[in-house]
Amino acid sequence: MRYIRNTVAAVATASALLLTGTTAMGVAQARPTQPAQPANAKSLYAPSALVLSFGRGEDATTATVERAVTLSCAPRPAGTHPSPAAACAELSAVNGEFAALTEKRSHKMCTRQWSPVVISAQGVWQGKHVAWSATYGNECEMEGSMADGMVFAF
Repeated sequence: MRYIRNTVAAVATASALLLTGTTAMGVAQARPTQPAQPANAKSLYAPSALVLSFGRGEDATTATVERAVTLSCAPRPAGTHPSPAAACAELSAVNGEFAALTEKRSHKMCTRQWSPVVISAQGVWQGKHVAWSATYGNECEMEGSMADGMVFAF
C-alpha cells in the first residue's frame, strides 16, 4: 500500500513540476529567418547565372581558357564580371540570344593572322540552359565583332 501511495505522490509531483515549468517557460515559437516581404513583392524569379570565358583554340571544347568570369543577373546583377549591370542589360535587350550580341563582320581593321580565339557562355539564362560559343580568326576580329559590347569585355 505504501508503494502505491509513494508512486502516486511521485507521479503527481513530477506532473506538477512539468506543468509549472511549461507555463513559466512558455511555448517555443518558430520565428521566420528573413523579414516578411510585402504581399505584392515577387519572391520567385527565373535564375540567370552564367560563366563567360575567353580561350585560345579552334573549338570551345579544346580551347585553352585564359579568362573567365561569372555573371548573375537575377535577382540583381552580380558576379566577377567587371560590369555586371551593363552586361545584364545587354543580355536582357537581346533576350539572352548571344548570337545577337555579335556581328558577322569586324568593325576594326585587323590582320588576317590565324590565331583562333573562342568565347563561350555556359549556365542558365532566365531558367533556360545556355551553351553557346563562337570562334574568331584572332582576338582583333573578336573585339571588332562585339561592337563595344560589355558582355564579353573582361
